[in-house]
Amino acid sequence: MNIEFRFLQKAIIDKNYISFNYENKSLKKIKPLKLNIDNKLYSDKGIFEFERIRNLQILKDKF
Repeated sequence: MNIEFRFLQKAIIDKNYISFNYENKSLKKIKPLKLNIDNKLYSDKGIFEFERIRNLQILKDKF
């Protein structure tokens, strides 16, 4: 398990917004809702594969 995965799990528990790049698109202020066993991130903006997420940032803002 890599460090980004652990940070993402912690962001879901703490209800922090996240920002990341996904398939050459920059997504900002996303609400992460759930991360399942298949490494799929469920959010308010859609479903994302964790392997394709780049430059993950955990924001201080909470929802």
